[in-house]
Amino acid sequence: MTMAAPLPVPAPAAAGRLGRETLADRLATRLVAQIEQGALAPGDRLPTEAQLALAHGVSRSVVREAVHRIKSRGLLVSRQGSGVFVALPAVHQALEFDPVVLESMATVVQVVEVRRALEGEMAALAAARATRAQLAALRRALAAIDAAAVAGRDGVAEDLQFHRAIADATGNPQFSRLLGFLEQYLRESMRVTRGNEARRSDFMEAVRIEHRSIVDAIAAHDAAAARRAATRHLEHSERRLARAGLIPPRLRRSTA
Repeated sequence: MTMAAPLPVPAPAAAGRLGRETLADRLATRLVAQIEQGALAPGDRLPTEAQLALAHGVSRSVVREAVHRIKSRGLLVSRQGSGVFVALPAVHQALEFDPVVLESMATVVQVVEVRRALEGEMAALAAARATRAQLAALRRALAAIDAAAVAGRDGVAEDLQFHRAIADATGNPQFSRLLGFLEQYLRESMRVTRGNEARRSDFMEAVRIEHRSIVDAIAAHDAAAARRAATRHLEHSERRLARAGLIPPRLRRSTA
């Protein structure tokens, strides 16, 4: 088997990056590229764990993690007693984002834009359809965000639950499923936006008012107002990043 160049040890995260790429990330990217370029064709047996570790200069635990990640994307399949094989092309492709959405402030803004498009419509539908029980869940979610702030927590989990409650209130389970998929990307971008907002009391108060406006509009069954409130909240989140100097000048909007 041809020896690949050893994977370089990842450097510490640079300024503007949200995370750190691991050896498993790099190996997974390399193997996926081989699959996409045809070096590993559908039905081909993947080299053994030991062979991959030797060929790429990494430990077997790194190989296991990389293979697990590629399996989760449906590109590899295990066959009992036979090994791991490149999967046949799927009839239906799984939704996925480029992993770089977790890496930089530029992509935090991109995720905020995705949220703005999605959550404005979710809020509007929730206003038209929310039941009493769902409205009560929204109010509990708001209270939980406030409690997290008082306790000194980042409030990310509570904020995500608030947006899940809006998705549930649409009465359309597809929104809840889509939001569940997006959470792996929302979690990191939300950690940045909430961390920024926690540094200033005026930012925190603005967020509280914006969240309350969304719930009030949904409770009033005013779809147009709910859409505006949810969209405005995401627009202001981006502006707060700009005001804090966390978004490079080229990313700032003229209204920021």
